[in-house]
Amino acid sequence: MANLTTEMKEFINDNLAWVATISKDGHVDLGPKMSVFVIDDNHIGYHERTAGQMYRNLLDGSELVIAVANLEQRKGYRFRGNVTLHSDDAIYEEQVAVADSKGTKKPMTIPVLEITEIQDLTPGATAGKTIVKD
Repeated sequence: MANLTTEMKEFINDNLAWVATISKDGHVDLGPKMSVFVIDDNHIGYHERTAGQMYRNLLDGSELVIAVANLEQRKGYRFRGNVTLHSDDAIYEEQVAVADSKGTKKPMTIPVLEITEIQDLTPGATAGKTIVKD
């Protein structure tokens, strides 16, 4: 697994993340997720509330990519790895409580990305370069 630094964790918590999946016919589904959160040094999760195309793609075995960027700072990261859907365990129950406390819709599931690769999205020579790969 690839490890998040303290700075990366803070960056994820402070900025909007975009999540991408791929359908069985190869169509990319991309959307902002305001519910992305850091679980630990190797895992990022989010609340899948709509159970729409992205959810169906994950059920069909799609890869999951999470990108976080900040235009003012001209900085960003892309996270790749293996995804597990949580809908009946402690991670899920904890996040249902978070949704309740924030007054947001109860998540259908919590996709959790086990990070195996982190890429730099900062403009310039390092754009798209792998920072760490498991």
